[in-house]
Amino acid sequence: MDLIKSYQEDLQYIRKIWTRIWVGAVVAAMFVVPIYCPDDLIYVFTVIWILAIGVQGQNLLIGYTGQISFGQAGFLAIGAFAFAHLSGLGLPWPITLAGAGIAAGLFGVVVGFPSLRLKGPYLAIVTMGFAIAVYQIFANSAVLSGGRMGLHVDKLGPILGMSPTLSYYYFNFLFCLGFTFLSYNIISSYMGRAFIAIRDNDIAAEVIGVNLTRYKLLSFAISSFYTGVQGGLYALLLGHIEPDRFIFWEGLPLFVAVIIGGLASIEGSIMGAAFVTLIPHFFASYFPEYSQFIPTVFGLTLALVLVFEPLGLAGRLMKTRLYLSNWPLR
Repeated sequence: MDLIKSYQEDLQYIRKIWTRIWVGAVVAAMFVVPIYCPDDLIYVFTVIWILAIGVQGQNLLIGYTGQISFGQAGFLAIGAFAFAHLSGLGLPWPITLAGAGIAAGLFGVVVGFPSLRLKGPYLAIVTMGFAIAVYQIFANSAVLSGGRMGLHVDKLGPILGMSPTLSYYYFNFLFCLGFTFLSYNIISSYMGRAFIAIRDNDIAAEVIGVNLTRYKLLSFAISSFYTGVQGGLYALLLGHIEPDRFIFWEGLPLFVAVIIGGLASIEGSIMGAAFVTLIPHFFASYFPEYSQFIPTVFGLTLALVLVFEPLGLAGRLMKTRLYLSNWPLR
């Protein structure tokens, strides 16, 4: 009986009452604060919620399963253009977003097959080639991407009489909450434990009964599904998409956000998404003449995190909480 209780406690998302209070306060603040914020800041946070969905998917693949992928720009493009085409058929947005995620997820399964034989840098190169190939296909196919004119996407209408900016904010914030809840369920399930076992030692995982083929492909499919939905939400936010928005480099912020936020951490994924979004906004708002140094800032931060804080921002937050919980005894 004690074992069952312990396992049930292990599956709880938030175990301590004070943690529940501050998490609830943060979520409540995210609902209330935008009402009093300027539109440009609301837009930035909207982008954070959209990016956080894709980063969570990338973290499920890299942080929890240990499979490196540089092909997220390709899945982002597939999701965005699939959403645009389905939206053009007059389908409602729940169906178009699901279609965007499923389309990217199916390609994720195809790209995942090399992971059955390749690891590390070799797998990263294969996925990078996929992203470049997807961009070239869309850039040279007017049927798929609309050519130089791109594709138009009908924007979301006002929700409950709110302004368009607030409507998009709450719409994407609720989506991010839903995918965060889904991510915690995945990592707490047998599937998530199989992912972690593959990451730690795939040979040992196979010995204890984990089907490597099934769970590696499933990890790629789920990660790609997240990124496809992210692409659909971007298309809905922008109202117009074209292939040049999905060059290979557009997928790198997802990878940077995973490392800086913290590997194998859902809350770290959100913090990483906030970092890679707020830094460009900060430079554009206060130091526009130095905007060309944003990649340099990302590179230096990535190096510093890997050397001094391998667990990322989530690891630093965890250490701070442990320190405060034992203060003043240490």
